[in-house]
Amino acid sequence: MAIEPVVYGASDRPPRGDYSRAGADYTCTQDYAAYTAQDHDTYARLFRRQAALLPGLACDEFIAALPSLGQHPDEVDRIPRFDEVNERLMRATGWQLVTVPGLIPEVPFFTLLSQRRFPVTDWIRSPAEFDYIVEPDVFHDLFGHVPLLFNPVFADYVQRYGQGGLKAHALGACEQLSRLYWYTIEFGLIRQHGGLRAYGAGILSSSGELRHAVQSPEPQRLPLQLERTMRTRYKIDTYQATYFEIDSFQQLFDLTEGDFTPLYERLRGWPELAADEVETAPPSPAPVSAPALAA
Repeated sequence: MAIEPVVYGASDRPPRGDYSRAGADYTCTQDYAAYTAQDHDTYARLFRRQAALLPGLACDEFIAALPSLGQHPDEVDRIPRFDEVNERLMRATGWQLVTVPGLIPEVPFFTLLSQRRFPVTDWIRSPAEFDYIVEPDVFHDLFGHVPLLFNPVFADYVQRYGQGGLKAHALGACEQLSRLYWYTIEFGLIRQHGGLRAYGAGILSSSGELRHAVQSPEPQRLPLQLERTMRTRYKIDTYQATYFEIDSFQQLFDLTEGDFTPLYERLRGWPELAADEVETAPPSPAPVSAPALAA
């Protein structure tokens, strides 16, 4: 069976990555020998620039875990080998990185997460895309996502999301659940003793969005509430206009405990919200106790 690439959102841009390398589960082997000196230099420069921006903007847990990728920011000179990161990650939380050629469909993606296997794209952007790239590349996936997989509570949340995703697919609710991923794992904010901080990979891997999300007065920032989050559309080609905040990773984990089926049923009767929409009167009061993600 031929493995087909995935198109990002509504884009008509040709998908990136060599999908002929992928197996039935969309995973493949990291083609480390294919990286050029320029590829390694691009990764190293991205890493050093982003690491220098983290103090005061990234959450404590992310900053503490960043060295687990295996290199000090001042000494980064190459793209990491996934198998070397896996030795440390398995000991920490039982997760493993698996290589994928690019974006993959929902069911394989959810399945991998449910198995504590995190898909990491292995190609890297060109120097011309240094400041912005639409699709996730190896820098976004490794720098943005992997450090927090060393945090036990957050790692458990990501697995629970994968388990819930398989159920959402069966219920036709993937669009609603994808917004929870977007506004937490990709673009989540957390309140800590030092103030507002970023934990979402899309923020942490972007020099511009990191400052915008944490410091700019322009976006609205709301407490994470499942109904509001799952009704809110998002942007893929500009900075986010809305962010959702949590107080702790334990809060995030606890919020997604149980069965989301009643929540999906309610959401089908409620209007969606634009990415920048300010809602003054929600359709109904928030539930006293939140439903949960995985049965």
